[in-house]
Amino acid sequence: MFKRIGLFILTNILVITTISIVMNLLGVQPYLTANGIDYQNLLIFCFVWGMTGSLFSLAISRIMAKWMMGVKVLPPGSAGEYNGIVEMVHNLSRGAGLSKMPEVGVYESPELNAFATGPTKNRALVAFSSGLLRSMDRQQIESVAAHEISHIKNGDMVTMTLLQGVVNAFVMFFARVIGYAISKNVRAESEAMVRMIVTIFLDIALGILGSMLVMRFSRHREFRADAGAAKLAGKAGMISALQFLGRASGRMQEEPHASIAAFKISNRPSRFFKLLSSHPSMEERIARLNSMT
Repeated sequence: MFKRIGLFILTNILVITTISIVMNLLGVQPYLTANGIDYQNLLIFCFVWGMTGSLFSLAISRIMAKWMMGVKVLPPGSAGEYNGIVEMVHNLSRGAGLSKMPEVGVYESPELNAFATGPTKNRALVAFSSGLLRSMDRQQIESVAAHEISHIKNGDMVTMTLLQGVVNAFVMFFARVIGYAISKNVRAESEAMVRMIVTIFLDIALGILGSMLVMRFSRHREFRADAGAAKLAGKAGMISALQFLGRASGRMQEEPHASIAAFKISNRPSRFFKLLSSHPSMEERIARLNSMT
């Protein structure tokens, strides 16, 4: 549930930063004139490359997920520990009306997680952590799978991509305007270098701030995916899965694993990190499901 958006945002920031570095090194800055910035050309430039970066991030999302998370795709009829997982996902996909079955994969991790990604409904991947498959019962796993299938059915990744593209355009626009203004306050021989460094820094910093808007939209989409999962696999199963994840999350906060303990500032997330969260709290999600008729 928690990796899909994080991977997309990370990939998007990396792509935008790479575009910025390459454009600066090649001197591709058609918006700069002898009189300063041509704001109309700058806006067009930022929109084109902002959308390009977002769409490229979406296009390689499935490949990046497999590479970064070490996802191993399961063939239909997989036996052993993961027996029946592929068939479960495909049955839910048919129930959701998907015309092409998504790939199903597993990655080794003790975390309790699952995510769906891919450029289109016909080229999607649903991946589970080994920890989730070993910890949850069959009904809970089916509910988690139904949640991810609902994301695919709703076209959430495409919608998020379009929103991220618009955010990218504004991030690139303001980064270049501010970078240009700052560079005018240094010596002429240092102007180009200062403008490039400031612009790249602001692409990253403003990109993280801009992702707050994307995350807010993501939290809204989670409620919709929960509702879809309730229809596909049953409301009781989805609530049970969320309760299990909530209890597991509470245990992790009380007794953090050694590998992450050093990075935990506080067991209680700050307001800032809540703004960067791609998911509502478990309590909110369960309350919303309980209110469904």
